[in-house]
Amino acid sequence: MTILGLSCWYHDSAAALVRDGEIVAAAQEERFTRRKHDPEFPEHAIAFCLDRAGVTAADLDAVAFYDKPLMTFERILETSLTLAPRGWPVFLRAMPQWLKRKLWTADHIKRQLGTDDQPFEAPVLFSEHHESHAASAFFPSPFAQAAFLTIDGVGEWATTTWGVGQGNELAIRAEQHFPHSLGLLYSAFTTFCGFRANSGEYKLMGLAPYGEPRFVDTILDHLIDLKPDGSFRLDQQYFSYTSGMRMTNRRFAELFGGPHRSLEGELTQREMDLARSIQVVTEEIVLRMARHVHAETGERNLCLAGGVALNCVANGRLLREGPFDEIWIQPAAGDAGGALGAAFIASHQWGGVPRTVHPTDAIHGAYLGPQIEEADIVHALAGEGIEVQPCADDLELVTQVASLLSEGQTVGWFQGRAEFGPRALGHRSILADPRDPDAQRRVNLQIKFRESFRPFAPAVLAEHAETLFDLGGLELGTGDWEKTVSDAASSRSESLRSPTPNPQSPYMLLVGPVRNAETGGVGLAKREQVRSAVPAVTHVDGSARVQTVTKERNGLFYELLSVFHAQTGCPALVNTSFNVRGEPIVNSAADAVRVFLRTHMDALAIGRFIVRKADVPDADSRVFSAQEIADTYGLD
Repeated sequence: MTILGLSCWYHDSAAALVRDGEIVAAAQEERFTRRKHDPEFPEHAIAFCLDRAGVTAADLDAVAFYDKPLMTFERILETSLTLAPRGWPVFLRAMPQWLKRKLWTADHIKRQLGTDDQPFEAPVLFSEHHESHAASAFFPSPFAQAAFLTIDGVGEWATTTWGVGQGNELAIRAEQHFPHSLGLLYSAFTTFCGFRANSGEYKLMGLAPYGEPRFVDTILDHLIDLKPDGSFRLDQQYFSYTSGMRMTNRRFAELFGGPHRSLEGELTQREMDLARSIQVVTEEIVLRMARHVHAETGERNLCLAGGVALNCVANGRLLREGPFDEIWIQPAAGDAGGALGAAFIASHQWGGVPRTVHPTDAIHGAYLGPQIEEADIVHALAGEGIEVQPCADDLELVTQVASLLSEGQTVGWFQGRAEFGPRALGHRSILADPRDPDAQRRVNLQIKFRESFRPFAPAVLAEHAETLFDLGGLELGTGDWEKTVSDAASSRSESLRSPTPNPQSPYMLLVGPVRNAETGGVGLAKREQVRSAVPAVTHVDGSARVQTVTKERNGLFYELLSVFHAQTGCPALVNTSFNVRGEPIVNSAADAVRVFLRTHMDALAIGRFIVRKADVPDADSRVFSAQEIADTYGLD
């Protein structure tokens, strides 16, 4: 049975193909169109999935869509009528899209997949938004049975759900409804602090450790009525997302000391403190929800999905302090992953395909996207006048790249199939030596062209992860982590569970302390006070967002880390996504070569080829000038 899953028309549209319950392919539309968070119908991603599976649309048994548009339309209409006349601007702005296509989703899908000569006849199935999230987390997880928790902005009506998955079945047991949403609360602070909703939440999370939690009481006293089970109600007099064009309003600004920060405006201590405060509140809500789910279900394992599941700081606390033995987080936890969840629901529940539980997981390292052929690489290099000889084998490739990294060079690493989801996991990555204290600043400003406060993540050999990072234990070193755990222990009536033995973080979705890290300072000055064995991946609170790497899951990337470890004694590398600010992760060989040439990256390892800047004719003239960086990316 071959099922195509789709998500689109909100943000991060995607397609996924599942055959007999196993994932064949999945990709986001943005990778092909080069439009970040592209919401449009995923025609390019569909074409890739069909081609990868070796099928045509006529071979599909069904298409599964990730939400129920008519229920979403009902929510928009009911909210607009309830808030009339204040709600009419939102309604009128939404109507063209609904009348043009969203109300006719099934017809649109059939037109796109069919032709005049061969209409598309297979059924188009619809699952609820949070049901798709839950399926995307449970069905590929390594658990035969588990609780699930899904948290995002909003689906049709639900903003949070929890329940239990077992075998082929999912059962949602409770949900919270719009407008009371943790995802929207976090996005409200994201926009107030001068970042964009649905893309700037990562920035807010990265900014949080620079601040102090001085607004926590204000948030809890005025914005949110939080219950012991994690459910809550938001005081809508401070928000505008139900009736206006902004997330927050004048009352919100007055509560927090003045107008919102403009996009790209100067960051002040207020924004840092706001970021820290909403992060603390978010973590508390997630922990309360998880404890309630555990108490109600009695399950030992938990699966997470929805956009809030990408908050890896909250995930790290949940692993260390929460009641579950193990947690598994969908690497494409946002709307893109909904395409995969819808395909799983159609396969297992509509089609009756038995579920196979894989001992690690069924998502194959998230390497589900396109793989570029060597002919494409040769063509892309030749088009830029670059002539280099390929490495003889994988050992030569990883040995040379490891040597470049140990010499302090930054390397673009383009290998194998692309990752599905927002993280680069060692196939579309920019790599550097984590021991280099200047690497974080250099890669941020000269290669990524992004804000200098944003941290980088380490990829580390799984068998050596505990020598550098504490993912599952409770002896968390120095600084705020000790207070966090102390506060958590004193606030709970039951004892904390035992630390997870050798915890894994294969999808870079858990934050944990860096061992023996030293931190200090105030505000942005904290960047100058970080001390650890791996300063380039140590955030200002002594933490790191870790990716654990194994031979079975990561293949060639594991071999590179192993050789680098043998050469230097360090089992980790800086691993950040292969893109520049404002663009999706590179998808084609031409994308990779273009980013390499336009930035201060030192070398590019693409397939069997290693390109150094010295190999490039007129290399200096091709790099972005300071003015081009400022004009293109809005940086000083």
